[in-house]
Amino acid sequence: MNVATSAARWPRALRAMRHRNFRLFFAGQLISVIGTWMQSTAQQWLVYRITGSQTSLGMVAFVNFLPVLLFSLFMGVVVDRAPRRRLLLLTQSWFLLLATVLATLTALGVVQYWHLLLLAGLLGIGNALDMPTRQAFVVEMVDQEKSDMLNAIGLNSMMFNLARIVGPAIGGAVVATLGEAPAFAINAATYLAVIFALLLMRLPPAVTVSGPRRPLENLRDGVAYLVRRREVLGLVVMVAAFSMVGFGTLTLLPVFARDILQTGAQGFGQLLSSQGVGALLGAVLLVIAGDRFHKGRTLLFSRVLLGPAIAGLALSRTPWWSMLFLVLVGYSFITQLIFTNTLIQTVVPDELRGRVLSTYTWALGGFYPIGSLVMGYLGDLLGAPGTALISAAGCVLLVGLNLWLFPAVQRLN
Repeated sequence: MNVATSAARWPRALRAMRHRNFRLFFAGQLISVIGTWMQSTAQQWLVYRITGSQTSLGMVAFVNFLPVLLFSLFMGVVVDRAPRRRLLLLTQSWFLLLATVLATLTALGVVQYWHLLLLAGLLGIGNALDMPTRQAFVVEMVDQEKSDMLNAIGLNSMMFNLARIVGPAIGGAVVATLGEAPAFAINAATYLAVIFALLLMRLPPAVTVSGPRRPLENLRDGVAYLVRRREVLGLVVMVAAFSMVGFGTLTLLPVFARDILQTGAQGFGQLLSSQGVGALLGAVLLVIAGDRFHKGRTLLFSRVLLGPAIAGLALSRTPWWSMLFLVLVGYSFITQLIFTNTLIQTVVPDELRGRVLSTYTWALGGFYPIGSLVMGYLGDLLGAPGTALISAAGCVLLVGLNLWLFPAVQRLN
C-alpha cells in the first residue's frame, strides 16, 4: 500500500502514521521508553536509598549526561556519514546490555554506588550517539516529507510522554512491592521491541556526507552554519540554559517525595507521572492543532510558564498540588522541545541535519547534568525547596535574556 492510499486511513492529526516505518518505530519505542522510565524511577530511588545524599543524585545524572556534553557534537558527524538505522541498532543493543548488567548486580545484592556511576557513564556514551541519530532519523521515517515532520515530532513526543506517565507509575509500584532489580530487568527486555521494529523497516538510500573530507572539517561546517544563522543559535543556546537552570531541578524529585511530601517510592513515581501528564497534554495539543500555533510565540509562552511552575513545586507541601505544578512543568518542557526541534529541522538543510541537531542534543543533554550536579549540591546546603526557588528565579531571568539577546527567535514560524 503506497503512502497516498494509506493517507486516507489516517486523520490529519495522525498523518505521520501513514508512513509504515514511522508506525513501526512508534510501536517499538512506546514499549521501550516505558521500560526506560521504569528504570530511571528505580535507579533514582536506589541511589537515594543507598546514599541518602542529594549531591549523589545529581552526580549520577551528571555522569549519565556528561558524555553527551563531551561527544555529541562529534557524533553529529557520524550521524551524517553512516546509515542511521545501523547506528540505532548499535545503541539499542548497548542499552539492553547495560540494563541487564544493572539488573543482575541489583538482584545479587552486590550493587554499589560506584557501579551506578560507571553504568550511568556507559549509558551516557550510548546516548551521545543515540540522541542526534533519533532526531535526524525522523525525516527518513516520513520519506523526506517535511510537511509531515511537525506531526511526526509531535507524535513521537506524545508517545514518549505517554510512556513517561505509565513508566514511572509502574516503576514506583514495582520498586515498592518487589524492589529495584525487576524494574531493571523489564527495561532490558523492552529494548527488543525497538530492535525488532528497526529490523522490519524498509528505508530509502540514506543521505550522507559526500567526499573524503576529515571529520573535523565536517564538524566545522555544522558549527559555521550555526554561527551564521543567529535565530538557530538562539534556539540552541536557550535549550542549554533552560536545561541547566530549570530542568536540572527535577533531579530533586526523590527528595520531595520522601522527605517533603513523605509519599515514598510510589509517590515518587506519581510525581514523575504527573510531569508526564503535562508533557502528554502538550504533545497531544500540538499534534491536533500544532499547525495553527505561531511557533516562536508559543515557544516564548512555554518558557514564561516554567519559572512559576517550579516555584509552586518548591512552596507546596501537599502531594496533589505538587503533582499539579509538575503537570505545568511537563507541559512547558515538551512544548519547548517540540517547537525548538521543529524549527531547527525546518531550517537546516538535510546534508547538515545530523551535525546541527547534534548541537541541539548537546545543549539539551549536555547542560542538564551540570544543572543536576549544581542543584544536588545546593539541595544538600539549602534544602530542596530553597534550591527549587533559586531555579525558578533563574528561569524568569532567562526569559528576559532570551528576549534581549535573541529577539528573532520569537518571530520564527
